[in-house]
Amino acid sequence: MRPVKRGNAPLNEEGNPKVYRKYGNARRDLVNRLGEYCSYCEMHLDTSLAVEHIIPKTHFPHLELVWSNFLLACTNCNSTKGAEPESGDLSPYYWPHIHNTFLAFDYDDEGVTKAASHLNPAQKQKAKRTIDLMGLDAKPDKDNASDRRWQNRQEAWRDAQDCKADIAETLSDLAGRISSERLERVVNRIKDGAIRTAKAKGYWSIWMTVFQNDADMIARLVNASNFKGTDTACFDRNFQALERVGGEL
Repeated sequence: MRPVKRGNAPLNEEGNPKVYRKYGNARRDLVNRLGEYCSYCEMHLDTSLAVEHIIPKTHFPHLELVWSNFLLACTNCNSTKGAEPESGDLSPYYWPHIHNTFLAFDYDDEGVTKAASHLNPAQKQKAKRTIDLMGLDAKPDKDNASDRRWQNRQEAWRDAQDCKADIAETLSDLAGRISSERLERVVNRIKDGAIRTAKAKGYWSIWMTVFQNDADMIARLVNASNFKGTDTACFDRNFQALERVGGEL
């Protein structure tokens, strides 16, 4: 799960924090800050991306129009989460705007989201509760394939692996046959294409996992100009993930 920086409420033309008459009106501002990605499963969506109430408006109607209570969610994450957490207590879960959620989960080529193996037992339970809250481990029902998050993660994994193989093959085939400067330009074009693919399809954490040993690709993925809203403070100067200040992870 990508750690995001939503920032303070956008300002209106008078320089004051915007006041939304309908929460849906915040969608454009959220997309401008966070990109067209579900804040939970990381799916890219041009449409059907909803303003998600972190603390449910059903139980806390006074938070319905509050910017700090907004993220973006796909239909599946939004409907699975529903009106939870009913108590309004966020502490049993990991949240992309509070924690470095990249540290909380592991991903594999089967499209499965799991609690990260390095977590202690209490943290693993918290990660599992978060997975359950959004249904991040859900597999599509045979009779209802509307939830494609699982397949989409598999496709993202294959795309990332293909790009990684293209880079390795290019280096193997052309090293010593062309100048190092030209080889670097060729590899950079492949990596630029990989970033375009990642941005178009989403699932940032999948790409981060597949390219974990490629420092240059990790730098490109962490760069907030490539993925809007990524909290770069969650990574050190070498782009290694850091615990978020005040966020436990």
